[in-house]
Amino acid sequence: MDHSHAPVLEALAAYHATGQTPFTPPGHKQGRGADPRVLEALGESVFRSDILATSGLDDRTSSHEVLEKAQELMADAVGAERTFFSTCGSSLSVKSAMLSVAGPHEQLVVGRDAHKSVISGLILAGQEPIWVRPQWDPDLHLAHPPSPRAVAAALRAHPEAKGALVTSPTPYGTCADLHAITQECHRQGRPLVVDEAWGAHLPFHPALPTWAMDAGADVCVTSVHKMGSALEQTSVFHLQGDLVDPAVLKAREDLLGTTSPSVLLYAALDGWRRQMVEQGHALYDRALALAADLRREIGQLDGYHVHGRDDFCGPNRAADLDPLQVIVDITALGITGYRAADWLRAHHGVNLHVSDHRRISAQLTHADNDDTAKVLVAALADLADHADDLRPAPAVDIPSPRELVLEQVVLPRDAFFGPTEQVPFAEAEGRVAAEMLTPYPPGIPAALPGERLDQEVLDYLRTGVEAGMVVPDATDQQVRSLRVAIEK
Repeated sequence: MDHSHAPVLEALAAYHATGQTPFTPPGHKQGRGADPRVLEALGESVFRSDILATSGLDDRTSSHEVLEKAQELMADAVGAERTFFSTCGSSLSVKSAMLSVAGPHEQLVVGRDAHKSVISGLILAGQEPIWVRPQWDPDLHLAHPPSPRAVAAALRAHPEAKGALVTSPTPYGTCADLHAITQECHRQGRPLVVDEAWGAHLPFHPALPTWAMDAGADVCVTSVHKMGSALEQTSVFHLQGDLVDPAVLKAREDLLGTTSPSVLLYAALDGWRRQMVEQGHALYDRALALAADLRREIGQLDGYHVHGRDDFCGPNRAADLDPLQVIVDITALGITGYRAADWLRAHHGVNLHVSDHRRISAQLTHADNDDTAKVLVAALADLADHADDLRPAPAVDIPSPRELVLEQVVLPRDAFFGPTEQVPFAEAEGRVAAEMLTPYPPGIPAALPGERLDQEVLDYLRTGVEAGMVVPDATDQQVRSLRVAIEK
């Protein structure tokens, strides 16, 4: 296919060239109705390109198939059979994928390190999760993706399960052995869905970890806004093989998606695909070299340990690591990642990716360069010089792997939508959670609706909040009280 074309961008240019006059939404009418103060802040071109997808970008019947052609080019670029664009982020895409594999009250094997968007899908669909525990590193207090052996065992133990879902890469850059997991799923005739939200860049350079479609996965969801050049909320989901019906997948996306998709987001996806096909290999040559240099420079600063493959990969750990996620352990500084992240933003205007009780991370992409790397290194050096001001690090009670395993008492949907009450923290032990309790970022719930709370997880959340952890989806974000199910 001719990847020099960008059908959405070309149709947008044609719309402007032919002097169209809209008597349709959006109501700002090419920015003419927008407040001048808003135009000054956002730019006139944003409003000028904010048009309808039909009776705008395309005609009333979509006879030019603008979106379809753009999706075909995207699929060809990454070697998928079908690709669908989403303007509601991978939070929608992963729900669409889940619903295309399993319906209400049906079983789905799911890695317990799933993002909150996956849990939301379980709640909305009423699916029964068969949890597969991640591979837990008790020394680093870090979860890596589930092993192929664990996924295979869950599928064998639950022959009614309709398929499996794993997350790879994780927000920490660690990757599952997708080849082996796919083989296990297909050996048992079940499809594999991969939440690859952090892996949109993986198809475009051989030195990056293997991406889901190359590993044989059936459906793969990627957030192009995370590691690509597209705008926030842009996502694509890819399909191959015959275990998931493309018509069913499209119908599920139609069920959940907006009827007013943003052409701005479509255009950004279309342009990113062209950029990656034409320039991706060279861009990631530079990005990977920059990452290697940056890792070395940070590792030479006092108090910092940059995690690499030796820390994260190997038996009972991850299968691979994305080097563009620069994960830095700051235990030696005697401060938490929460305080470090806040200090760096306040004093240097540096915003970090993930921060936890002992780590900070910087997400690199092809957009970074020597200048941004110098800003980061200088800021980290200054942080080390001011570590005394941020000590002592508040203690966070980290549960053991055994204590992190909560009992799933009822379906997430039933606990979430059933009768609930708000109880004080001191009365929550032994009760069934009716809300997600999610340290954010990275957004992986510590407790889910339908799980019975134990004191160890409760103490982890309370001490975490006291140390700077954010739990944004809790009814009481300070976790002084919790929403629990009323059991009959």
